[in-house]
Amino acid sequence: MDVLDFSVNTAALGGDAFIVTITGEVDLHTAPELEHALDGVVGLGGTAVALDLSEVSFVDSTVLGVLLRYRQRLHDLGGEVVVVTQDRRVLRTFEVTGLDRVIVIERRLADAVATIKPADAPV
Repeated sequence: MDVLDFSVNTAALGGDAFIVTITGEVDLHTAPELEHALDGVVGLGGTAVALDLSEVSFVDSTVLGVLLRYRQRLHDLGGEVVVVTQDRRVLRTFEVTGLDRVIVIERRLADAVATIKPADAPV
C-alpha cells in the first residue's frame, strides 16, 4: 500500500468527543499525521476519541507509541481513547504487545461511540 492510500479524518461528536478515522497502513511514515490529528482534537478541547481503524490493515510500533502517549494524555484530561478494529492482523498486534489490556478495543464504531459518549450526554 502506498502512502497516498493513507488518510486521516476527524469528526466532532459534540462536547468533548471525536471520531478520528484512518484508512490505509499506519506506520513510521504516516504516524505524524495521526499525531497531528490527535493534537488537533486536544486543541479543540477533546478528551474522548474513538479511533476508527476499521480500514487499516497494518500498524507498527511507532503508531503504538503514539496511541500510548495520547491514551495517557486523554486519561490525564479525564477522557479516553477507544480503538475500533475487526482486522485480525491489527488485533494481533495489540494482543502480542499487551496493549489490548491497556487500550479499550471495540469491533464496531457504534460501540466505541457509546463508550466515549453516553446516550444521555449533552450534544
